[in-house]
Amino acid sequence: MRIALIPIVFVGKLLRLAARLRGGGSAFPGWVVLKLMPDFIARATAQLEHGVVVVLGSNGKSTTTNMVAGIVAAHGSRVFTNPTGANMPQGVASSLLSQLTLSGRLPYDIGVVEVDEAYGEVICAALRPRAGVILNVQIDQIYRLFEPDRVASMFERIATHINGTIVLNRDDPFLAALGDRLAQTQTQTQTPTPGHDVRWFAVAPEVLVAAPHGQVLARNYAAESTASDPAAHDSARLRGRTPVITEVTSAKGRAMGYRWRDHHSSVQLSARGLHNAVDAVAAITLSEAALGSGFVIDTAERALSSLKTAYGRGELITVGDRTVEIVLMKSLASLQMNLDAFESPPDSVVMAFDEHSRDPSWLYAADLSIVHHVAYVSGPKAVFLALRLLYAGVTYDQLNTDVVRAVQHVLDGPRPPTGVHTLILDYDQMIIVRRFLGYRDLEAGAA
Repeated sequence: MRIALIPIVFVGKLLRLAARLRGGGSAFPGWVVLKLMPDFIARATAQLEHGVVVVLGSNGKSTTTNMVAGIVAAHGSRVFTNPTGANMPQGVASSLLSQLTLSGRLPYDIGVVEVDEAYGEVICAALRPRAGVILNVQIDQIYRLFEPDRVASMFERIATHINGTIVLNRDDPFLAALGDRLAQTQTQTQTPTPGHDVRWFAVAPEVLVAAPHGQVLARNYAAESTASDPAAHDSARLRGRTPVITEVTSAKGRAMGYRWRDHHSSVQLSARGLHNAVDAVAAITLSEAALGSGFVIDTAERALSSLKTAYGRGELITVGDRTVEIVLMKSLASLQMNLDAFESPPDSVVMAFDEHSRDPSWLYAADLSIVHHVAYVSGPKAVFLALRLLYAGVTYDQLNTDVVRAVQHVLDGPRPPTGVHTLILDYDQMIIVRRFLGYRDLEAGAA
């Protein structure tokens, strides 16, 4: 099998080199390789002695993938992953190309792979994962994914390709229903059906109630309308029906309190907010499933406390004598939970929206009350963003559609009282800004 990979890898690496010389990474080499060898992903990952685990969800995939890879690596495994969020088939193939040797060897023990939900069936059919986590179902990219019900059905089909443990968010009404159906199938057949070992993570009810907008999960209206008990979909009642293995017990700033089985502890995460704490308990649960009896909670905790933040997700960057924090607004859920994570109004704010965000109307559903003032409104859709801010009563100083110039002007200006310049950016503008600040480590084609 490795011999068949050699000419394909050679072609792919030449394409990668050409793409780099042209000015950055690209998913194009992966696209070409998959045209030449449609089963390239399956052939390459078949070499992994301990198989593959996958990370799915509307939001939080990159952060959770980073956490799981760090935890598993801290236990002594060599981990292949797609750390740049290249989560479509061509992106996964490009990530593999970057790590395969010219002899076709993939020198890793296990894969931790982020997967886009729209391509999840195709990718998971190739990866044949032995475990996976589905983080949430949220309103996300309506022009591409349509309604949350459709995304939930995607996850249900993807689950049939996970041949071991499925880790689910007990607080999510769509995933709670999915897990219950999987458990029911296993009970009816009275056999350990592949993919039906369901394990749960959650947020303690009192923590969830205290969060301004909870986890910003999509509502399962169909389940609510057919429930005989109106409280049947309350997270506390759902949690009572099945044991939650890992639970967030507190979340303040970057500090997370948690319970794993009977173990209670706390850890300082690299990024703040309830959403990062949720990703952390999901990562702990999936890592235990991946490592089995070799999993050590103290090792997992040390890994979480020492990890670098996933790119653009609350990432702190030092620029000269300044500190820049990049906050992502990929969707309503990601923006809202990032805003909820601020303990006080951010200083020296740049907000930028890109033309690739085809339908920006979701911004009108966001609660922007924590943002009191914006220094620069930027990006190709800056005028739309400025109108939204004014509608919310948020003032701004200047509008400049060139985000690089806007960021440079802020960095050249006075140091903010908190010492941190806050850049609230959508995905494409985030890539542009990171590249401007000297970070050229992203593949194109991620979702």
